[in-house]
Amino acid sequence: MLPRRSRGVKEANMESEIPKQGLLRLSRVLQLIPVSKTTWWAGVKSGRFPKPVKLGPHTTCWYWQDIQPLIEKPPRST
Repeated sequence: MLPRRSRGVKEANMESEIPKQGLLRLSRVLQLIPVSKTTWWAGVKSGRFPKPVKLGPHTTCWYWQDIQPLIEKPPRST
């Protein structure tokens, strides 16, 4: 097992910034929308959350403009 790399201040600050355009991976979406991965995928399937964009067989993203409204007005708990 490889040792964990400590994060520098610049790297940690970059992760906390919210992008204003582009694509977001699932891990970043879940940092912004406080739901579990299972709840997120169930919401995508039901239409509650936006559809993803497949960039490859193991790469799924969401457009920032589709996620932004969920940050401004979080979905109600069910």
